Amino acid sequence: MNLAKRIRSVTPSLTLAIEAKAKRLKQEGVDVVSFSAGEPDFDTPEPIKKAAINSLAKGFTKYTPASGTLELRKAIAEKLSRENQLNYSPEQIVVSCGAKHSIYNMLQVLIEEGDEVILLSPYWLSYPEMVTLAGGKSVILRTELKDGYVPSPKALEKLVTKKTKLLILNSPSNPTGAVLSRELLMEIVQIARKHSFFILSDEIYEKLLFDGQRHHSIGALDPSIFDRVITVGGASKSYAMTGWRLGFSASDKPIAEACASLQSHSTSNPTSFAQAGYLEALKSGEADVKRMCAAFETRRDLMFRLVSDIPKLKPFKPSGAFYLFVGISATNMKSLQFSEGLLDQAKVAVVPGVAFGDDQAIRISFATSEELIEKGISRIREWLSRNFH
Repeated sequence: MNLAKRIRSVTPSLTLAIEAKAKRLKQEGVDVVSFSAGEPDFDTPEPIKKAAINSLAKGFTKYTPASGTLELRKAIAEKLSRENQLNYSPEQIVVSCGAKHSIYNMLQVLIEEGDEVILLSPYWLSYPEMVTLAGGKSVILRTELKDGYVPSPKALEKLVTKKTKLLILNSPSNPTGAVLSRELLMEIVQIARKHSFFILSDEIYEKLLFDGQRHHSIGALDPSIFDRVITVGGASKSYAMTGWRLGFSASDKPIAEACASLQSHSTSNPTSFAQAGYLEALKSGEADVKRMCAAFETRRDLMFRLVSDIPKLKPFKPSGAFYLFVGISATNMKSLQFSEGLLDQAKVAVVPGVAFGDDQAIRISFATSEELIEKGISRIREWLSRNFH
């Protein structure tokens, strides 16, 4: 079949493929420990579910404005002002079917054929694919474990050309869990101001921070670049609402209007009653967020300790999100070989680092119980000892 060139150039999501295989094995009765999914294992907090149920009971099942209900956009604008020191009007907020959808919208609106988009590697695996679909070119800035997976401003500026249209930042990061400091963000601001490119700040993990870390929104650091910064967030990670598919972008008004127009011709509006749930999350969900974050930090400490004790594995201790990024170069295996062997022989699912631009690492999610963490890491230890006895 002669499919369109743009889709033939896209690689399917390895994370979704591996999670699907793990689920299929579980359905067949196989005892699989999955560390692959990028979602909290907690249920959505009860008040959020009740708000959505109540909205259904009241008949809130019709179309909403393409950019989301005014009430929800007002609540997001208030949240951004209160927590992020970002001053947006509701007209500058576009609610979408997830943060991923918001990023896709932005790339479609901003990127033209041949435009360059700088990505920090390891990167979230969908960034380069979405850049490709928009007709752009991904320019990769590699970061290293020894540097805490944060970029060098000098190395960043060396990659900037006349074709540079956008820099995508993700802090806390998927897959590494690295957090960009205020000082580093200020240096990036200076580069962006000098070269006049846009910044898309993916802040979907902003509330999942450990060790007393603070989140800083780059759009709040310098008024002179405010209109060139797009802030993306959503309900999925912080409130355990991955399946609800709700995210948002906040941007300069012409960009927001363009995104709303694009969305009106693609998905129309985000699901009506799901928006009622997100509104409740913004109103009353902080205690649940703190509870889940504390559990993630405990799990991080457990997983990091257990993996650190395994010869030939070199984990990075994350400051946010819920992933452990683990170097495997000492095994002399590429990440896909490692991941496939681990799932087939030890029944543990992890994500190969090649999906994130690093073939010498794997990503392990600690968004699961301490019991399963101990069970799964024990299997990894035994599998490696059998292969490297």
